[in-house]
Amino acid sequence: MRFLLYLSQNYSFEILRPLAREMLSHHHQVKWFVEGNEVNKSLFLDEEVLLTNIDEVIAFNPHATFLPGNLVPSFVPGLKVQLFHGFEWKKKGHFRIRGCFDLYCTQGPFFTDKFNELRAQHPHFTVTETGWTKLDPLFSEPPHQTATSEAPTLLYAPTFSPSLTSTEALLDTIVTLSHQYPWRWKVKFHPKMDKATVTKYLRHQHQKLEVVGSSSIIPLLQQCDVMISDTSSAITEFLLLGKPVITFKNAQPEAVLINIDEAAQLEHSVLKALSPDATLQAEIAAYSKKMHPYTDGHSAQRVLQATLEELDLFPRKENVAKPQNWFRNLKLRKRLGYWK
Repeated sequence: MRFLLYLSQNYSFEILRPLAREMLSHHHQVKWFVEGNEVNKSLFLDEEVLLTNIDEVIAFNPHATFLPGNLVPSFVPGLKVQLFHGFEWKKKGHFRIRGCFDLYCTQGPFFTDKFNELRAQHPHFTVTETGWTKLDPLFSEPPHQTATSEAPTLLYAPTFSPSLTSTEALLDTIVTLSHQYPWRWKVKFHPKMDKATVTKYLRHQHQKLEVVGSSSIIPLLQQCDVMISDTSSAITEFLLLGKPVITFKNAQPEAVLINIDEAAQLEHSVLKALSPDATLQAEIAAYSKKMHPYTDGHSAQRVLQATLEELDLFPRKENVAKPQNWFRNLKLRKRLGYWK
């Protein structure tokens, strides 16, 4: 089979590479395509084949195209598979049906149920629960490593969304606590975080407060004991390891979170998170089963199997035609320079 991996952001590499490895291990053809100017092409590995323009994509004639983004051109041949770029359903647009995809590969029962409800209203796609490919290394590569320091390690991973981020509200408190306690702080920003905000935190770095610049958050999820965030997809990723999360003014706070509304509450919340009670631990376990029950590191394998099964039936007779999306596809044609 010929498979196309379609990306427009650097964070997509972590989502697509486990799938690429699985496909190649079964001797499928795999090629990549970049839309826009946000992807650093130097991140591609020597063995990864990059198609340089949309004409090459059409000539490749993929049986299926996979992407964690929201839009894919209808004029690209084959099945269109949605992989999702995160868990943050609280952000606007996560459950928006844009009429681009034939197969949604969902992370867990919470998402599967919701997309099946939407399918009843928009019966042009199929839903299969597979788990999320990005998390395969979380459970299959030296799992759950711990930090070398005896002191607890705290991960601060805020969202970049201006209306939701906690970066300004928590900066002074985080710096103060980093000097008062032996805790080690790791700060991991989203690639889209405002550069001025990043600079502010960099100015306050010291032996126990580090801004981590690595592209992957997975090693930090494994190493840290507690996460502090706001409304970010990384929250769920951390909870799946059975570890507590503190959120600042979360968009829709839940019992699984230690949510605070004032920066002054952060100190007490960290102390609570470092010694979680049985009730919180039970909430985390139940939440994990609902959001992503797969801890075997084989979600990419399930996505590939779901795709092959869907291709055997594609196009499904019971599915109605996808919306034409004339205006959206016209914009994509203009963006990609394709008028054939």
